[in-house]
Amino acid sequence: MKKPDFIPWPIGAAPDAAMCGEDSRAQVLAQYGLDQLQDDGELERVARFAAKLCDAPVALVTVVEKERQRFLATEGIDERETPRPTSFCAHAMLGSDPLEIPDATVDERFSDNPLVTGQPGIRFYAGHPLVSTEGAPIGALCIIDTKPRPGGLTEFQREGLAVLGGSVMRRLLANRLERLSQAASQRRERRLRQILDSVPGIAWSTDTELGFDYVNARFGEYTGRPAPSDMDECAETIHVEDWPIVRRNFLDAVERGEQVDDQFRLRMADGSWRWMVSRAVPLPSGDGGIQWVGTLFDIDDAHKLHEARELLANELSHRIKNIFAVVSGLITMSARKLPEHEDFAADINGKIRALGKAHDIVRPEGTAAGASLQNLLAGIFAPYDEAGRPRVAIDGDDVPVGPRAATPLALVFHELATNSAKYGVLSRAEGDVSLSIAEQDGALLLRWRETDVPEPEDAEAGFGSRLLTMSVEGQLRGLIERRWTDGGMTVELTVPVDAITG
Repeated sequence: MKKPDFIPWPIGAAPDAAMCGEDSRAQVLAQYGLDQLQDDGELERVARFAAKLCDAPVALVTVVEKERQRFLATEGIDERETPRPTSFCAHAMLGSDPLEIPDATVDERFSDNPLVTGQPGIRFYAGHPLVSTEGAPIGALCIIDTKPRPGGLTEFQREGLAVLGGSVMRRLLANRLERLSQAASQRRERRLRQILDSVPGIAWSTDTELGFDYVNARFGEYTGRPAPSDMDECAETIHVEDWPIVRRNFLDAVERGEQVDDQFRLRMADGSWRWMVSRAVPLPSGDGGIQWVGTLFDIDDAHKLHEARELLANELSHRIKNIFAVVSGLITMSARKLPEHEDFAADINGKIRALGKAHDIVRPEGTAAGASLQNLLAGIFAPYDEAGRPRVAIDGDDVPVGPRAATPLALVFHELATNSAKYGVLSRAEGDVSLSIAEQDGALLLRWRETDVPEPEDAEAGFGSRLLTMSVEGQLRGLIERRWTDGGMTVELTVPVDAITG
């Protein structure tokens, strides 16, 4: 048998019928979906026109199966099949040219055929072979007359019958290719379902009305329940405290047509609850609507670990604050006994308070308030406010502050503010410091500006200057520059953004 080659037929001459076994031919026939083609409207029109073209009372589109001859379309008779041994088309389909029988009563192949000797009394037969693209004989497009035709068909009729035969094969082939495409699509769908059933999470999809049209097997394994049919049934498996929030978040996402991520507790088959992380994504349905697909993955172990770590972090935060308070208290008590070290004690206490402010900003329970650069600076400068008015005016951009950056930033700006309170603008009753923050090209430029501040005669770098350099260059990977002009002092810090936010 020829190798399958699905080319619309006919192109030029029809393919020759290959002599193949019935099993192979039956496999080819099965691919055409003959049940779907029974009484097909297009094939019926072909049969009707073939009868008119050849001026014949009967026209048939036939398929010859193993035991019978089946009529897919008929004109002039009501029968739907005949036994294969009496089939004229079984002979016609094996030829490379149309089969014409001018008078069946004198043709030794058919003279004793019951369809000739009895009803319908066939005398003239003309059949154009129907052959698959592989060359498998299928059947024939035939016309039948109860009167002999010694001259057979005209050339015009033969040509027309060939054209109509081609139309029949194109219709059969279109149905076959559609079935093959559907079968391939079904195989892909089955494979996709097998893949989705094997993933460790729950996968689902909805139709355009938000009804679930697919939920993978993992849902039943987790919950011990059948898959929900719609969103309201999800309330039976999602924790009562989480369900209103989950429902509102999803419906809001549906209204916006945007992806939504969420976390909630799902009831397990044993009655326990486990935390899940979910994601739902909108997809165009192809008909103007929106379908949704989503996944749920078990994060209960990670959630419990996070809670344990958060509890530990809060406990450590509380203990660190207590340590700050104890150290500050010890310094204050010692300074009372040694008045000559009062200034030194005040300076150290100021640094400890700055560290405490930095800790308040980045500690776990403080994050909700916004661990940002301007929040951190405002807390450090708050002691210098006068009658509720900030004396250090902060202006410009703002970025989040990571835990690693909070301490060096607090020390740097505490040092600048302390020096200003001793020797600069903040030591006077009037005058303000300006601090501008500008983000550009992946870096932050922080410019501290004090007016009417003379350059000190002793320019040797002290501990404070070394602290600034160590904090900015060593810990923040930045640069610091201090300049004096006739108008005052400017300190510029250039720090990579990721050194502050990381």
